[in-house]
Amino acid sequence: MHDIARQSQQKIHKQKILHPATSICALEADGPRKIADAQGIHVTDADGHKAIDGIAGLWCANVGHGRAEIADAMRDAALKLDYFHTFGGHTNDMQEALADELIAMAPEGLSHVFFGCSGSDANDTLVKIAWQYNAMRGKPEKRKIISRWQAYHGTSISTASLTGLKSFHKAFGLPLDFVKHTDFPHFYSQAEDGEDETAFSARLLSRLEQLIEEEGADTIASFIGEPIMGAGGVVTPPEGYWQGIQDICRRNDILIIADEVVCGYGRTGHNFGSGLYGIKPDMMATAKGLTAGIFPMSAAFISHEIHDVMRTASRKLGGFSHGYTYSGHPVGAAVALKVLEIMKREQLVENAATTGAYFHQQLREAFKGHAHVGEIRGAGLVAAIQLMADADSKTFLDPTRKLAAKVSEECYRRGLVTRPLPTMSSLALSPPLTLARGDVDDIVEITKAGIDAVMAAGS
Repeated sequence: MHDIARQSQQKIHKQKILHPATSICALEADGPRKIADAQGIHVTDADGHKAIDGIAGLWCANVGHGRAEIADAMRDAALKLDYFHTFGGHTNDMQEALADELIAMAPEGLSHVFFGCSGSDANDTLVKIAWQYNAMRGKPEKRKIISRWQAYHGTSISTASLTGLKSFHKAFGLPLDFVKHTDFPHFYSQAEDGEDETAFSARLLSRLEQLIEEEGADTIASFIGEPIMGAGGVVTPPEGYWQGIQDICRRNDILIIADEVVCGYGRTGHNFGSGLYGIKPDMMATAKGLTAGIFPMSAAFISHEIHDVMRTASRKLGGFSHGYTYSGHPVGAAVALKVLEIMKREQLVENAATTGAYFHQQLREAFKGHAHVGEIRGAGLVAAIQLMADADSKTFLDPTRKLAAKVSEECYRRGLVTRPLPTMSSLALSPPLTLARGDVDDIVEITKAGIDAVMAAGS
């Protein structure tokens, strides 16, 4: 495309689309980056520049791009039943088959699933269910939700409140009062001198107990957490953390919501991140990898205990007064079923574990002793590289310098899509689960070159 035509197209584009998580002024200055094609683990932009999709779209393109069999499944489903709602007890073959598949692979105790359209609405749904569950048990005052600073749970009014990133609060007068945030469990940046991981966890757990005591356990409905925190830094839990969280919640009659929107469907080398850390959730939110990003769909799981209370309540309340036009969409369910079939056939969860181990090994070797990398963290095929002003003295970068974004741009120029995490000055990697060892080598080489180039320039 000629420059004049591109500029004209960008001008029109900027007038029409309000982009998510995008500075309007920056967009007007730089124009959009148009992705034109995606095949396998690569994406190609409108200028013909090809890059490894090192973030799987947005943590979701788990089976890679351009799968003809998924397109065929969508077409076949749309030709048979393109759409019908699931309100008032309506159903369809695809959502029933998908529900069976999901419950069979879900953590023990989760027995029913509600279909929506996004991770945000899955978490929002589970908050409402927690409220109804407690009200029907004669405990309507149990409404508060405990989340964590640096957590990401969505951008609706309620889920942006649950999110612990202040940029999602300040422009909107959030968080709402029912949300209470507790400490960010990142050992590398938050531990005190002399603390090991166990002591760090013990301190955070003690502070959580203090928060519960201050607020009153009889006012708290649930604790929500990602097994590995995603957008807040790809932060893995310290030793003993999740076991302690569960012990505290059980003692205080507080439900546990596992937000598996990023971790779910193989990302960590397990079906769900809960399995990696021994988490036994009462409710679980999933999306992203469910359809590998190809169709907007979420699945929110609840335990049989919660369902039993809701079932009893239905005699009094009638219908479950919640749902979406597209809940249980037959085409979306067909996509999810095909994605799950591919994952089983190609053993992608196992590949995330084995190739993921190689991935982390290569990252650690490449950045061992690096002056500007303090930590490699993650599990399976999700990782973050902690950028530092000086790793030896543990001097953190000034976030206003936006070096993570500059490194990400340099990596893209060299042929790799990454995701900068600005609040942590970190670079996230979350490639498709189809990744091979040779792809790992390419990703590590480009990432190191990108970091070295930006840091050498003193940007």
